[in-house]
Amino acid sequence: MLNTNISGMPYFPGMAAGKLHRGVEGDIAKRIVLITPDEFTSFATLPAGFIVVEAELFSHSMIALLGLGLPTVLISAQQATTLQEGVSLLIDGSSGRITDNLEAAQSVVEPLPGLKAGQAVLMADGEPVNLCASVRHASAARQAVELGAKAIGLVRSEFLLPADDRVPNSTFYQRAFRELCEAASPLTVTFRLLDVAADKIPGWLPQSDVLGQALGLQGVRLFNTEPVQSVIDAQLAALSEMSNDFSLRLLIPFLVRLEEYEYWLAWVRQRLPEHVPIGAMAETPASVMDINHLLETADFVAIGCNDLMQSFYAADRDQPELRHYLDPYAPVLYRLFRQVAENSAKHLVDIQLCGLLPQLQGVLPVLLGLGYRTFSVDAPFIPYLAKSVASTTRAECEALAAQVCAVKTTQEVLEILQLPADRHPPFLI
Repeated sequence: MLNTNISGMPYFPGMAAGKLHRGVEGDIAKRIVLITPDEFTSFATLPAGFIVVEAELFSHSMIALLGLGLPTVLISAQQATTLQEGVSLLIDGSSGRITDNLEAAQSVVEPLPGLKAGQAVLMADGEPVNLCASVRHASAARQAVELGAKAIGLVRSEFLLPADDRVPNSTFYQRAFRELCEAASPLTVTFRLLDVAADKIPGWLPQSDVLGQALGLQGVRLFNTEPVQSVIDAQLAALSEMSNDFSLRLLIPFLVRLEEYEYWLAWVRQRLPEHVPIGAMAETPASVMDINHLLETADFVAIGCNDLMQSFYAADRDQPELRHYLDPYAPVLYRLFRQVAENSAKHLVDIQLCGLLPQLQGVLPVLLGLGYRTFSVDAPFIPYLAKSVASTTRAECEALAAQVCAVKTTQEVLEILQLPADRHPPFLI
């Protein structure tokens, strides 16, 4: 008799049950699909959930998998050898548990009582925390409202594309942006201007050896080139046309220096009404270490944790061989965030953390303890993170963050956060 009980790393919350199916070939509907990152593809039919073997946690392909919104657990190659195809399994994407005991299912986590869209979540001592949603399309914006998001903290506009791969014009964006804003109503919506990267190179953009690569041409580095500049103009024209109908904000992506932001701020402001706030996306060590100066000019700053970690650790997040370098539990990472918070001083309220990091198990209370209060995450995480916020106090989080920043190794951080090392393998071990 089989007895499967694996503790993996939780990646996308929710529960799913079904027979185990290896790979993406064949009928995967209502199955739990076991795959490796090199098997990722566009899915004509979606399974019930995923078990991913030896995943590159912060890779663009894994972020795309998040966008499917299915329960997902990450495991090691050794753990995968214990799984047999065809066996009925239950996976819990919020705890990382994989079991063949189908009666172990628990009810889906419900939103906190009183959690409403457009409102902050309160810590146990009354401290407000803003849990915003990062979205790619209108249906995700609608889900964010249903799950109680404070706002739409980030619209990944590069994923809004014409079906025929033509260069999008202002008419296309007026329709796509308006549909998304209507779905998000009454929330404020922050649009990030086109940000080309490895997983989001549109068919209309000529290829280049450095296009979309780590430390290559992306974000504002392409804004002076055609056809990108025409697309940016089209996005701004659409937003300008809508600016009196919705509460909008704008983000300029992948900035490195203050002078760069000032240049593009002036360029964008000529095309956008004064009442629309314009923020800077800080995704490199240089930009986050100069965040106090950015905040003197920008209306707000969003820190892109995924790309920041890539630069900080000098490791391409899409390279499987480097995946262990992108360590979300290394204490040196939190010392960086502590320094950024200290440099920001009174402007810390104007900083939003984006990316996968706040969604990972045990991380949010540490970031709260460092002083951050606004986060943009995938909408399905909001009920889980809201419960975490409501169950702790500022003093408890500050004490936790101080402990994490004081130690030397990932193993020590895992012990402080009470996370098992077999579920969160220590850095480079």
